[in-house]
Order: sequence, then C-alpha cells, then structure tokens
Amino acid sequence: MLDRSVPWLVLLASAVLEAVWATALGLSDGFSKPVPTIIFAVTATLSMLGLGVAIRSIPLGTAYAIWVGVGAALTVGWAMATGVEPFSLVKLLFIAGIVGCAAGLKTLPAGKDAPRTQR
Repeated sequence: MLDRSVPWLVLLASAVLEAVWATALGLSDGFSKPVPTIIFAVTATLSMLGLGVAIRSIPLGTAYAIWVGVGAALTVGWAMATGVEPFSLVKLLFIAGIVGCAAGLKTLPAGKDAPRTQR
C-alpha cells in the first residue's frame, strides 16, 4: 500500500513547493531581492523534480492537473491568509472546488496508457 502512495505523496509535496515558489516569485520583486529569489530557484527546482518523479507512476495529465490545482489553491489561500489578497467566501468556495476536482482525479481508474504500477 505504501509503494502506491509514495508517488501521490511526492506529487502533493511538489504541489506545496509550487505554492512556495509562486509566493517567493511574487516577493522577489522581479528577482531583485536575493532571499526570495533563492527560495524561488530552490523550490521551483525541487517542485519540478518531484513532478517528474511522480509522473513515472501517475498519468501526466492527472498529475499535472493536481499539481497545478493544489499549488494554485495553496498560493491563493496563503495570499488571503497573509492579507496580500482580500478574503472572500466566494473565492474560498472556488478554491475548494479546485481542490475537490483535483482530489476527484485520484479516484478515477487508470486508463490503458497508464504505467503498469497504476493498473
């Protein structure tokens, strides 16, 4: 069971890193601030590496949709929590929809082109 969970955990960690690099990118002020720029470079690299590892076992379209959806939801959620973006219940509802749809993709059976580990 754990072996089948590892790619999904890597994908989730990569999505979290996507939110970190997106936030750091915004804070870098066009790469003029060194600390956010370094955080961006490191987390973007790790996020892409994790996505690359995850797609060995998870179909690319599913993995990418989850990676983008969860990363975007976390980025917007963090921006609202820190006051960078105004909080809105409607925005929160749409973010929940993104996460729900991404989670729903995991429940679908793997297609005929999926790697053998997913069949």
